[in-house]
Amino acid sequence: MQHHRPGGHRAAAHFRTAGLVVLAGHLLLVAWFTLRPLDVPWVSAANLHPLAGIRADLELGWRTGGRRIGGGLLLLAPLGVLLPLAGGRLQVSAWGSLVRTVAAGALISLGIELLQTGVPGQVVDVDSLLLNTVGVALAHVAVVPAVRARLRRGSGGAPLPADEPAQGPTPTIPRVGIAP
Repeated sequence: MQHHRPGGHRAAAHFRTAGLVVLAGHLLLVAWFTLRPLDVPWVSAANLHPLAGIRADLELGWRTGGRRIGGGLLLLAPLGVLLPLAGGRLQVSAWGSLVRTVAAGALISLGIELLQTGVPGQVVDVDSLLLNTVGVALAHVAVVPAVRARLRRGSGGAPLPADEPAQGPTPTIPRVGIAP
């Protein structure tokens, strides 16, 4: 049984388009913030030991350390919402969506860290990769399931069955015998 909603495909296209535009804008802002050369008198060594930078930040005090850790969590956190929005799918597994989004966020963060190796004044930090990935996961878990559930319900309509895709069942083609 197919469930059609007036303007449903058009609304999904608008959500995808808006998601892609905001996603591109956010990634440009992140690239400007993380990949621009910094004019600094000295640069610390790269941190390749997981959690060492977080411990060092916490030793600076809760205020300074919390600000640095919070910045790492928040830098790519919008990707946790923007990536699924840009995908535009409502009928997906919650775990599958989380895994795809977190993996994409981790790969984007890894790409940023690798690009920073060639930028003067920027230092590679494995803890940034960890914090960015956790931020993406937290944002996704906090927002996406509730928004998808609300969009599935629409404006008071019944939810679509989970076992049937939004466009309906796949049509079957009858077999044709071999000609004599």
